[in-house]
Formats: sequence, structure tokens, C-alpha cells
Amino acid sequence: MNEYILKTNRLSKKYHNKMALNKVSMAIKKGAIYGFIGQNGAGKSTLIRLITGLGNPTTGTFELFGENNERMIIEARKRIGTIIEGPALYPQMTAAENLEAHRLLKGIPGKDCVENTLALVGLQDTGKKKAKDFSLGMKQRLGLAIALLGDPEFLILDEPINGLDPMGVVEVRELLKKLNKEYGITILVSSHILSELHLLATHYGIIHNGELLEQLSAKELNEKCQQYLHIKVDNPTKATTIIESHLSTQEFEVMPDGIIKLFAYVDVPGKVSKVLTNEGLVIEEFMPKGEDLESFFSNRIGGVQHG
Repeated sequence: MNEYILKTNRLSKKYHNKMALNKVSMAIKKGAIYGFIGQNGAGKSTLIRLITGLGNPTTGTFELFGENNERMIIEARKRIGTIIEGPALYPQMTAAENLEAHRLLKGIPGKDCVENTLALVGLQDTGKKKAKDFSLGMKQRLGLAIALLGDPEFLILDEPINGLDPMGVVEVRELLKKLNKEYGITILVSSHILSELHLLATHYGIIHNGELLEQLSAKELNEKCQQYLHIKVDNPTKATTIIESHLSTQEFEVMPDGIIKLFAYVDVPGKVSKVLTNEGLVIEEFMPKGEDLESFFSNRIGGVQHG
């Protein structure tokens, strides 16, 4: 069985004289929630359009479910559910009528899937209420229900939380977690909101100006953003012994230049400095450090853009 749902190989897309996507090579493992993050215009939607068949690459290739020839990729796309640029809803129809219309368009046999899918996204009790009267969160859930018709193995969602109020964001996030955990659906979700993806994603890809800057797991991101106390003293060896014996922790790392990164006691730094001083150490540098999520992202894309 193929380990990867999607792999791209130097995928590029050029519009007129602008490279919207520039030699992007990314990989999404089966079972992942892949947070595809970048500013508006970074290339997220362009890549999604190529994968879903709404555009053709200028150069490069991709594999979908291990398939890489055009005929087999077209067949593999039947295993995908998508929301691109907002869900396509019929505003004058109820939730059930919307799903029935899309079921017929997709040629999915049997009507049971309509009721089952509505229940899955929590819209089974909307009755005769029309989609135009739904909240934004309900509309997004209905869009997800449409994407879920046909039991897809891979969901591709382009900015699914855009414009949602906080409650709507929570609703969509929890639903995506449920679909991933309970139904084993692999999810690619694009967003420019790193703080929200951090509560959802298992893996990340950071894109900027059409180029994929970095791929990393949630564990790797958390490690890079971990807060710590930066400590420089006149005797690092003695300091580590004191930290172990007096503060009862081994949650530290000694760098080649003698700087100590202490990952414990970040919320009570005074306790650490007092212990070190009482034991006769000279503290030369002592400060909290560590990136937050927004600064991590900003540093990867080169900070504020000019011009």
C-alpha cells in the first residue's frame, strides 16, 4: 500500500510572466492533516487547482494515490472531496436538497448517503431551513457534507475557516479532527492563519511566492517554537550540576558555546536566577527566548514584505 496520498515533483505553474508555483516538491502521508500555510497569493490555491484538475502544470509532475499517468490520475480524483474558493451551495434549497442535487451530479447511487452525511456533519435537524439562512459555520459544514459524498479518502480544503466567527472556526476544526481520527480521511487544509492550523494539523508545508520553504511535522514545529530560558554563566558545568540537584530537572540543553537552554521553570525565572546566584555563579546573560508561531512563520518568509 502506498504510504503517500500525494507527492509533487518540481511542480510549476506560470501565468503570463509570473511564476505562481515554482518547482514545488511536497509529500502528504496517508492519515495526515497537512496544514498548507502561506499568505494570500503565495501559491496555495494554484497548487490545489492543479491537483484537482482545474488547471494544468507548466512543468513538473505529481502522483495521486501512487498514480502518475494522466488517465489513472483522473480515476484517482474520484477518491477526493474538495472545497475550493467556498462551498458551492444552492441558496434556495435545504441542506438535504443540496446534497441530493450533488449526489445526482456525481452519479452516486442510493439516497441513504444524504441522511448519513448530514448526520456526520451535524446538520440532520435543519429540516426545511434554506441554505441562504444558514450561519457561515453551517454553510461550511454543508460544504463539507457535499465534499464527503462518495466517501472520499482525501479531503482538499482551500481556506475553509475564512470569514467564520470563533464558534464557526471551532465547529469546523472539531469536525475535521473527527473525520481524520474516526474515519481515517487524509486532509490537506490551506490557510494563512498559522495559529488555527496549529490546533489541527499533524504536518505542515510553508509556501511563499510560489516556493515551498519548509515541510515539518507538528512535533518538529513545537520543538522549534518551544520556550526556554537562555542562560550564560561563568561556569556552565557547575551550573548544570546545580540545576539538576537544586531544581530537580534535566530539561535543559548545553550548546557548544556554553549557553544553557533551560526548558523548565520558564514561568518562574526568578527561582532559577536565585539558585544560581546563591551557589556563587556569575550570571552574564539570562532571558526567556523561543519563537511564537507567528514569529516562526514571519522568519521563514523573510519578515515584512516591501514594495
